[in-house]
Amino acid sequence: MRWYSALVIYILFWMLTLFAVLPFGVHTSAESGETLVPGQADSAPVRPMLRAKALWTTVISAVLFGLYYGNYVYGWITMADIPGWG
Repeated sequence: MRWYSALVIYILFWMLTLFAVLPFGVHTSAESGETLVPGQADSAPVRPMLRAKALWTTVISAVLFGLYYGNYVYGWITMADIPGWG
């Protein structure tokens, strides 16, 4: 696998993981008892914690990419192992 292919696949894992991690720990103004800022949506998070979520996203996507790359190199699961594909 070329390095830029690996980079693009890692970025895909990162983006997918980010969208999975974003909803965790989110509280709206109504849930936390804070007042709304004029013009603020009711569903807007009070503290989105984006740095922590970016860190978690990086760690989780690195583990997932590591598993993907290990499978790519060592062939733990092949298409023949999947029912209906082999």
